[in-house]
Amino acid sequence: MRPVARAAATVRPEQLSRFLPPSTGGRQSAVLVLFGKGERGPELLLLERASSLRSHAGQLSFPGGALDPEDGDPEGEGPLRAALREAEEETGLNPAGVQIFGVLPRLYIPVSGFVVTPVLGWWREPTPVVAVDAGETARVFTVPVADLADPANRGVAVHPSGHRGPCFQVADALVWGFTAGVIDRIVHFAGWEQPWNRDRSMPLDWHA
Repeated sequence: MRPVARAAATVRPEQLSRFLPPSTGGRQSAVLVLFGKGERGPELLLLERASSLRSHAGQLSFPGGALDPEDGDPEGEGPLRAALREAEEETGLNPAGVQIFGVLPRLYIPVSGFVVTPVLGWWREPTPVVAVDAGETARVFTVPVADLADPANRGVAVHPSGHRGPCFQVADALVWGFTAGVIDRIVHFAGWEQPWNRDRSMPLDWHA
């Protein structure tokens, strides 16, 4: 994880996204970008939101959510506590087996008003994970970083609004939006990126 840790220590917010937090306001939240050791190198933990949800239905994402008052200072340890707490609630993982090794700059999701801190973790002692609440989560799984970096799995998602952003065809689904944007920047700044076709458009209803 040294390339990721080095990138996290030096990357600037504007190098990650054009959507940066407002000077005031926004709902503080955090996601856990959890790497683990797989047979083909590092893997990332992802989950698929339940199709019955009113927002973000069926989307692939990192575990995470809004900070609670008990998480503490949003400028301090709060995002770390929130990311681990939400990951435990959503996937059942044991936070004691996760080593936090960095955070990325806070980013903004304009459509929801969330100010998101991506928290980087290493799954030092993996434990079984499941979709704890079927009403919230359809499945929990890991994806090899090698698959995410594979040019054959990469493209540009085109939203009906006209917004375009990186996406990944993995695990019989399409990773797009905020999650894909973070993955894209991690792959780039960690030195794992391979040349890929940036003119390859993918509809958001893609299925394998």
